[in-house]
Amino acid sequence: MWARTEEILPYALLLPSLVFLALLILIPMVQALLLAIQADSGEFTTAYLQRMAVDVNFNDAWRNTLLLIVLIVPLQIVLALAMALLVNSRFKGHQWFLYVYAIPLAISDLAAGILWLAVFTERGYLNTAAQGLGIVDQAKVYLSFENFGGLVAAIVIAESWRATAIVMVILVAGLQLIPRDFFEAADLFGANRLRRTLYVVLPLLRPSLQSALIIRTIFAFQTFAVVLALAGRNMPVIAAEAYSWYANNRDAHLAASYALLLLGLTIVFTFVYLRVLGLREAEVKR
Repeated sequence: MWARTEEILPYALLLPSLVFLALLILIPMVQALLLAIQADSGEFTTAYLQRMAVDVNFNDAWRNTLLLIVLIVPLQIVLALAMALLVNSRFKGHQWFLYVYAIPLAISDLAAGILWLAVFTERGYLNTAAQGLGIVDQAKVYLSFENFGGLVAAIVIAESWRATAIVMVILVAGLQLIPRDFFEAADLFGANRLRRTLYVVLPLLRPSLQSALIIRTIFAFQTFAVVLALAGRNMPVIAAEAYSWYANNRDAHLAASYALLLLGLTIVFTFVYLRVLGLREAEVKR
């Protein structure tokens, strides 16, 4: 009887998570897929995907989304790695530093966008401070389509401030799994801080970097509240188009087509990360 219970227990513990994933992720994903490729009559069709491809905002949406991915994710990885290494050095007060740096995680996407809108708007804090210090004579317009570089920079800054902490937390956890004997051995052989980071920390941190990259890229693909708050409709992205077609235009089929495109791009990026940063079989055996 006890042996039978021990065999069933692991599956029983996994059951709530499996039910959660099925109800909130798997089933909605299948429903979205069917909405994108199935007509109301029940026939399978590619008409909605074709409509998406000729949509006026389609080209700008996927280009802007990939542009933000390329700019945001590497910047956040570098910033998070620097902060994680600083925390892992265990300087005096490093725990408080970690808590303070993680505060933006408690702020929603839209709230973060509105907060930074108050900074970058024409009468915002940035222009007020610059004019008060005599740096500029008149207020600059950062958030306009004519100043596309300023618009992108504002979104990158807002997203980096809001979500870098989640990457840092993952990397800090990975750093704490590295035995400190490795650092002591590197110091013993005369490795400076840069060499120790390149040849000891980064190779051992690769699994955590892989997880951080996958999670942050998935979240970056879903970014649209910050973009809408700062840029409005001047900078379409895929997630915002999916929301707009569903909430404003009441077209669930086209919204599902954009969501399907988002899912496809996420899978492609995840596969690339797994191939590039994944541990080889020989490394696992080692």
